[in-house]
Amino acid sequence: MKLILGSGSPRRRELLGQIGITADAVRPPDIDETPAAGELPRPYCVRMAREKAAAVAADDGDVVLSADSTVALGRRILGKPADAGEAEAFLRALSGRRHRVVTAVAVRRGPRMWERDVITRVKMKPLSEDEIRGYLATGDWQGKAGGYGIQGPAGALVPWISGSFTAVVGLPLAETAQLLASAGWPVWGPA
Repeated sequence: MKLILGSGSPRRRELLGQIGITADAVRPPDIDETPAAGELPRPYCVRMAREKAAAVAADDGDVVLSADSTVALGRRILGKPADAGEAEAFLRALSGRRHRVVTAVAVRRGPRMWERDVITRVKMKPLSEDEIRGYLATGDWQGKAGGYGIQGPAGALVPWISGSFTAVVGLPLAETAQLLASAGWPVWGPA
């Protein structure tokens, strides 16, 4: 039995490492991540995690772990910004407001799929022009849903969260460990 991480995210690999788990293989799936017309953030995120897990090639006995995170501002999905201009627009929209970070996890072993989604509420402080420009200049916004990463410099912009910090980073560890154990992966022992 092998654990295959269906994600190219270095943050997810680091988070798994925090609980002593190292994937045997990393196979980021190549799927269309475009939201469907009118699709809401939570169903979108759950669908993405499921589709990613289903798209990863694996033997029947292998365990595939995939996840997806999105920032939800009301009904609006703030995915990974295409460029600094979009990242700036996201930061301006989030400035001084609460939003939700939705992270869905899907674990597949053979034909079976186990899934969970976690919603964390996040408050971003009102951002000054200097803070917006300074954060954008770090480049830390690249590849991050909503255009920020709470585990990096943007942590100084977030005074409050309610929920799972690791879910905001990209992988809710308590729920992920439970899903892996359900699929037969020895979370607290040798593989």
